[in-house]
Formats: sequence, C-alpha cells, structure tokens
Amino acid sequence: MPVKELLRFTTAGSVDDGKSTLIGRLLYDSRAVYEDQLVSVRNSPVNRSSGPLDFSLLTDGLRAEREQGITIDVAYRYFATPARKFIIADTPGHEQYTRNMATGASTADLAVILIDAKNGVQPQSKRHACIASLLGIPRALVAINKMDLAGWREEVFEAIRAEFEPRLERLGFTEWRFIPISALEGDNVAVRSERAPWYRGESLLELLENAPAAARRDDEPFRLPVQYVLRPDHTFRGYAGQIAAGTLRPGDHVMALPSGRTSRVRAIPSFDGDLPEAVAPMSIAVQLEHDLDISRGDMLADPRRLPHVSRRFRAHVVWMHEQPLRPGRPCLLKHTTQQVTATFHQPLLRLDVDTLERTETDELALNEIGLLEIETSRPLFYDAYKANRATGSFILIDPLSNVTVGAGMIENPGGEDQTRRAAREAISGLEFQASRLTPAERFTRAGHHPAVVWLAARRDLAYLLEVKLFGRGCQVHVIAGEAESSILPELAQLLAAAGMIAIVSAPGVDSAECARARDAVGASRFIEIEPQKLSPGDEEAARQICLELERRGILPGLSVFGDGGGI
Repeated sequence: MPVKELLRFTTAGSVDDGKSTLIGRLLYDSRAVYEDQLVSVRNSPVNRSSGPLDFSLLTDGLRAEREQGITIDVAYRYFATPARKFIIADTPGHEQYTRNMATGASTADLAVILIDAKNGVQPQSKRHACIASLLGIPRALVAINKMDLAGWREEVFEAIRAEFEPRLERLGFTEWRFIPISALEGDNVAVRSERAPWYRGESLLELLENAPAAARRDDEPFRLPVQYVLRPDHTFRGYAGQIAAGTLRPGDHVMALPSGRTSRVRAIPSFDGDLPEAVAPMSIAVQLEHDLDISRGDMLADPRRLPHVSRRFRAHVVWMHEQPLRPGRPCLLKHTTQQVTATFHQPLLRLDVDTLERTETDELALNEIGLLEIETSRPLFYDAYKANRATGSFILIDPLSNVTVGAGMIENPGGEDQTRRAAREAISGLEFQASRLTPAERFTRAGHHPAVVWLAARRDLAYLLEVKLFGRGCQVHVIAGEAESSILPELAQLLAAAGMIAIVSAPGVDSAECARARDAVGASRFIEIEPQKLSPGDEEAARQICLELERRGILPGLSVFGDGGGI
C-alpha cells in the first residue's frame, strides 16, 4: 500500500476572518473529530454559533481563547483524506500575536490566507502574507471567506483578488489560487458549492489534496550539524546529529567545518546494523575513516558544494520581545547545533508590511520585522533560508532571562553590499600588469612562475604550505579569512602579477568568485584544489599540492617531499 504524502499548511489572516472556523469545518467534514469532542463543543457555554455547531471551538483550545473568541496560541491539528495526510498550524490573527504566527508558519509548505469578504484586505492580511513569504512558503491559497454575507456577489470576490494578487506576485510566491468560501456553511470547503455558479474551480480541500508536496531535502547538498560525539570506548568514534539536507552513503567524501579536513564515510551504524544510506531528516551517527577533531557545533558537509562560512551576514528578523532590539543589545544566537554571541550593526532596516519598503530605524519593536546585519563571535556554516530552512534559520535568545526574543531567516549572500561594491570598483581601476619588470626577470629572481592555489576551508594547510614553499625559496603569501569576500580574485591577481604564489583559503567564497579568479590569473597559473582528493593530513596534503605545482611547471622539479602522485 503506497504511503500517503504529507502536506503541512498554515492559516493566515486578520482577526475574525474565520481561520479557526475553517479548520474546524475541515476537520468535521473529513471526519477527523471524535464524538465526545462534538458533544463538548455543542454543550460549551461559549458556543457563539446560531447553527448546529461552533466549529472554531474545535481548535481554540485555551480557556482564554474560548472566552475571548480569538486564537492566541498556535494550534496544530492532524487529519487525513483518502488522498493525503495533513498537519495544520492554526495561527493567531491578532497583531499582538504576530510572533506566534511566525512560529506556526515556520514549518509549512503552503499558506491558506483568509480574507473577510465584508472587510476586504486588512493590514494583518498583508503582514501575514509578508511573513509567510519571508519564511519561504512558496504557495498560497487565498480563501475569500464569509461570501454568504456578501450575497455571493462575484464583483466582491474579483475586487479583493485585484487588490491582493499584485502583492502576492511582489512577495515572490510561485503559485497562488483564489477561492470563494463560507467556512461556517461549508460552501467550497470540502465540496463545491452551487451558490457561486460563476466559480468553476476546485474546492479548498481538493486544492489542498492536489498541491505539490514539499521539495525533497535529500536532493540538496549534504549537511550534518554535529550534535554529539559518541565515544563508548577507545575503538569507536561516531558523530551524531540530524541530517539537515542531502543524502549520505558509505564511501562518500565529507568535509568537517570549520577545520576544512576531509575524510570518507566508513559506516553509518544503527541499532539494526549499518545503514546503506541515510537521508534528511534522519538522525544518525557517522563513522569516518579518519579520526578528525570534531565537536558539537561543527558541521559535516559535501566538499563539492560547501555552505557559506562567515561571522557576518544579513538576515530578516521577526522581533518577539516587549523590550525593543537596539544596536549594542547583547544576544545569544542559536543556529543548528551551535550557540554564539551576536551583535547588530547600524542601521537597522524596518520592513513596512504595507508598502514592502525598508526604512532606517534605531530599534525594532515587538512583532516588527527588520533586515539586520549581524556579526557573531564565531563563524556560522549556513545556506540562504530559501535554499535550506534548517541551516538558514536561527533564533535569538536573551542571555539573562534565556527567553527567545527573535527569529531570523538568513538572506542569500550572493549580492554585494555597498562597502564591497565600492572596494571592487576601487580595485578594478588598478593596472595589475603595469610594471617595467618582465615575467622572465621575475622568474630569474624567484626561481618559479607565479600562481594562485585556491583552497577551500583548510586554513592550517594553507599556512603549512606557505612554510613549505618559503623553505624552498619561493615568494609566497596566504590570503585567508573566515568570511566571504568579493575582492579575493583581485587580491590574488595582484600577488600573481608581482610574481608570487598566492594561496587563497576562504571557505565562504562561491564558485562564481573562483571562476572570476581563474579568468583573471589564467587557467595555466590557477590551481583549484578539490578537497575530496586531498589527504586529511596536512603534511601529506601539502606534499600533494607541491607535486601538482611541479607537474604544472610552476615549480622546478626538485621535490624534497619524496615520490608520489600529485592531485
């Protein structure tokens, strides 16, 4: 029997738009409500329905919610149809509980945005759509509720769609549908209604059943944040954690960050024996062929597609505390399995949910959203949130009260900020080849040709290689850092133009920067080191790189490292 696909979705919208009533109706129509629950709701003293049942009471579980008639906390509900399984996050609509809405939507694959046909698009409808977009939810179903109170007039439905559709497009949703419903009466919820003959689309439940499933995380680059190192005795060393993305098999190459050392997977042990394969989001233990110095907070990653490594990055933050966020406020940042101290740089940029414009501000108040530049005490190993929710998200914690005060989504670091752009423009005006010395004269003096050795995250190896080459009389220099930099190709080109061997070790640099450096220096003088082909030991890896420099004709063939092949 085939396994049913699971769809996680959340409700969003303004207060009293009918989110809890809609979910109660879905549960009722799909027969996911027990008889004793129905009896309890029918006999409830706060039953506000003039009909047979107040469906909102099936989800509003807190006593304060039932008394006030609003949703305060996030309510998770589970139900299934013959076609699919569902997990619903019923989130609050009131602005005061925006932080709860962000929490409930953080794991959703689809957002059901409700809009009251009588009241039209409200500020909270815009706010929740904005948060859903920031949280990486790609699809939206916009349910125009209470159409029975609007006489099922098509012009009311079309006016709301004309106002709200451009916002969805601007927010970056990939797919959306509008549907007229009455959650209280059940029209177009589980079955299609004849009250709106002008609507020829599917019911809400049919749209949910046919919505594409979430993208498979096992197809993404491998990421394993290490949570614990298992050492039951001296014969076993295993690195345990939950796979954040990708697939792992025995024999695969992995790189340990931040050390940059590589190894191969020896085994994936489990209670039932060694596994032939592990995929996200499994929790596993990994044995490697080499005993690497790895501890909690480190990460095992695919060496061919590394995450960004940096102490400074930009992120959208939903502020969740009564005391505002100001630059200089100390915070702890919890990202995957590591916790670091974080500081915030001016200016803070507040996001206006109505205009979607960013304006400079001195503080972020409760429930406000801002784009912040954050600096951490240690490097983070991260992907953009839209590429990987697990490695692209974090929470902010008050160091005194240990209360969660914010949640963040890391932006794609591919764009250049103003400072880097200015640096690039300044360097681009330099004439790197402007010299009265010829390459032959430089070779006569140095005894080698210029080159750029492009390493990944192996900083210790970079410095050891520098020492080895310097000992052979080479003019050599290391360019290393923990953060990504958009001017590394120009710096490497400058050193090569001076006849030197430049060793670049910056793990946060992407493939585009590497390609630009190769074009600037020339393919014959550019050596990109593939981490999975290097020995995990620095001495052996340095020997391999030197042999490769000899093979390329950059160094004279006077190797003092012994025989053996290059890279």
